[in-house]
Amino acid sequence: MNTRDLQAYVAVIETGSIVAAAARLHLTQPGITRRVQSLESMLGVALLDRQSKPLKPTSAGRDIYDMGRRVLASVDDMMDRVSPQAGATGELRLGVPPFLSEAALTTPLDCLRTEFPKLSVRVTAAWSPGLMEMLEKNIIDAAAIIVPDGVSPPERFQVHKLGREPALVVAAKSLKLPRGEVALAELAQHSWVLNQDGCGLRSAIRLAVEARRQPFTVAVEAFGAELQLSLVARGVGIGITTPSALKRSAFRKQIRVLTVPEFDNGMGVWLVHAPGLASGRLAAPLLRFRRSLADILREQGIASGAAVTGLP
Repeated sequence: MNTRDLQAYVAVIETGSIVAAAARLHLTQPGITRRVQSLESMLGVALLDRQSKPLKPTSAGRDIYDMGRRVLASVDDMMDRVSPQAGATGELRLGVPPFLSEAALTTPLDCLRTEFPKLSVRVTAAWSPGLMEMLEKNIIDAAAIIVPDGVSPPERFQVHKLGREPALVVAAKSLKLPRGEVALAELAQHSWVLNQDGCGLRSAIRLAVEARRQPFTVAVEAFGAELQLSLVARGVGIGITTPSALKRSAFRKQIRVLTVPEFDNGMGVWLVHAPGLASGRLAAPLLRFRRSLADILREQGIASGAAVTGLP
């Protein structure tokens, strides 16, 4: 098997077109087409559904893509072991949720670019459930995810807990709510300002409210902690945030934290990846990213968690 044919096919699947694959590999479009056709001829199966836009793999093509990624990674690992001075090469595909985008894309990304100049880093932002699905499908190599207390990533992945931050229920100071402890039944009389579906904390508060047979109404689905806090400060609805987000918010003086004993929840921050990434060409950059992100979270007041499995 010609690994260049396999590399061309993997590029087509990941970019969704012959044109984009040619640009990634610095080849002509006919050259990419010939390589994919050569791979199909050698395997004796059609790998692409050529009627779809963007191009998608056939059933057999999906299996070949997954195996092909592993084969190419193994080839890269072999080259790195023969020439260790070359450093990490290839591509590291990372996933981060919106709330961690700012933290992950500053110092941690700068560290990777500086220390591993031959490594291409691609970052995808999505909610944690979507990132886990991408990890399952081998669309990304590793993900920093945020999940509510009591929820852990699947055991088949290698995981490391980076920290934990409590969830705060917040409301405008102008909103007429009792001082002291507040029951969920009282909060249910108001609307909420929350993330879109897929956010773990939104699911947690919804389940807590509905378990008490109370209505759960979302007034605004807003993307981003500061936008949500601005709406909460204006009295649009009640929100959920974290101490670090509230501390740096321009609206913190207009907001008060509510004491809600029935909702004692928080968020765990985890780094998740396939077991094979703990060794080989991506081990060093992955470890550097993890440590740098953990340092940033620690600076923000998010307590560092203990290692669960995998990376030291």
